[in-house]
Amino acid sequence: MLYKIGVDLGGTKTEIIVLDENLNILERKRVPTPQNDYNEIIHTIETLVSDVSENISDFSLGICCPGAISKQTGLIKNSNTQCLIGKSLKKDLENKIQKNISIENDANCFALSESKIGAGVNFNLIFGVIMGTGVGGGIVINDVLHSGRTNIAGEWGHHTLHQNGNSCYCGKSGCVETYISGPSLEKRWSQLTGFTQSMPEIIRNFDNNIGRQWKEEFLENFGYGIANVIDILDPDAIILGGGLSNIDFLYTEGVNSIYSKVFSDIVETPILKNKLGDSSGVFGAALLD
Repeated sequence: MLYKIGVDLGGTKTEIIVLDENLNILERKRVPTPQNDYNEIIHTIETLVSDVSENISDFSLGICCPGAISKQTGLIKNSNTQCLIGKSLKKDLENKIQKNISIENDANCFALSESKIGAGVNFNLIFGVIMGTGVGGGIVINDVLHSGRTNIAGEWGHHTLHQNGNSCYCGKSGCVETYISGPSLEKRWSQLTGFTQSMPEIIRNFDNNIGRQWKEEFLENFGYGIANVIDILDPDAIILGGGLSNIDFLYTEGVNSIYSKVFSDIVETPILKNKLGDSSGVFGAALLD
């Protein structure tokens, strides 16, 4: 039997899962992610894999991590876990574990897991959306992850939404991420109200004139961002993930905002909530080929 082991390297927690050939969960562990310490991250993953594979003879191993592997250098790029940037994570882990490893970013793992065992089952082409601390996306076609020529397929968070708009860490201005990520929405709330509040607090308190302005801006930017994706990809379904996917009005007023901006006389793309929650990354890692 070939077992499947997946590791989700998150910003605050690292999770490992062991699945059998029928995708039943055999073992699962979570530990804190070492902060800003690359060598300790390697050691943590090595220890977890060693612990769960002690009595397993044959297994595949996939890693879900923030960022992507450059096809040119083999090094991690575009990661918000900055100690990973420029590191040969795949090679270093393979040397430690003595095993071939598949690595994909968190948005791709999210899209893959939701397409195979989550909200995207029975759809041929899905676009998985991550909206949380950052904004990312992944594309799955007929249950196969589409990473693109240079591993940036699905990166809608860095489409330009407003020319000469908000500054982004990527060096550009007006990126989607600078308008509809959690931190950017919190920042905009603070600008409008003078209060510093978390997203859950904002969602409970936006029913006033200033709050309505914040919500209208959010819906407008969300609508244009997703509509642009639909115009380009025309997916069978879009699945929302990340912390902001729990905002109820995105599935009502948010859908209306999207549909009003799509370049088509018929718009019926389902906008679905994920089914796997914060487990999407670790399942997606285990499902990597």
